[in-house]
Amino acid sequence: MPKVAIITDSTAYIPDDLVYKYNIQVAPQILIWGDEMFADGVDILPSQFYERLKTAKVMPSTSQVTPATFHAMFQKLLDQDYQILAVLISEGLSGTIASAIQARDMFPGSPIEIVDSRTSAMALGYPVLTVAQAAAHGAGLAECKDLAEKACQHTGVVFAVDTLEFLHRGGRIGGAQRFLGTALNIKPILELVDGKVEGIERVRTRKKSMARLVELIEDRIGGRTPVRLASLHANAREEAGELLEIANQRLHPIESIFAEVSPVIGTHTGPGTVGLAFMAGL
Repeated sequence: MPKVAIITDSTAYIPDDLVYKYNIQVAPQILIWGDEMFADGVDILPSQFYERLKTAKVMPSTSQVTPATFHAMFQKLLDQDYQILAVLISEGLSGTIASAIQARDMFPGSPIEIVDSRTSAMALGYPVLTVAQAAAHGAGLAECKDLAEKACQHTGVVFAVDTLEFLHRGGRIGGAQRFLGTALNIKPILELVDGKVEGIERVRTRKKSMARLVELIEDRIGGRTPVRLASLHANAREEAGELLEIANQRLHPIESIFAEVSPVIGTHTGPGTVGLAFMAGL
């Protein structure tokens, strides 16, 4: 049976050891900072990004993975007789899917499938890991695609931001627009819903927002098992660690991952963002 290679993009920020273990191919998004361009998570790491952001006079922007990058990845894998499944960030957040389709169309008739996860972060990462494990055990391309689409329906991510300024400036604010102009001490809680950012509610303090994230995730999981959890943070390591510990105690996951927010996602969420992603019932 032909081998299946799994591709995702850098917004999934799957820990490096798992990327290596399951031979996942990661297409880096692009960070643009003045006259400089960086491959997300390759040329610039989260710690470097947030340190530079503190004193930056010019704010960064982002661009999706180019068709040329996908073309090169597809070519290399096809030359090794792989079939290819790309599971990527929501089309509602990025043009990455369009780039991948453009590259795929340069290989007519080739075994390349593309799945819109309709999400990001480890809500994207867990389906990717699920199909990568299946591929490692011999699952075919059609089976992997079906599993990826199914897994994406079992995921979710909620997060709290310090400010909506970054989402607003980057044009990714979506349904959280209604929270703009609220008092500075109000902490918005957001969720990826149907592939776009939606505002869920406003909480008065940072501490309350952390507790509310756990409650929301518990509600979204709705008693389904098994549960896999991941915290995510943008330069808020201590808070994310505490959040994951509380969530682990409440939800008893079979797996939990501590993940950083990639520079490209951090450009839109801003520093101080903390969240939880899950996959449940699969």
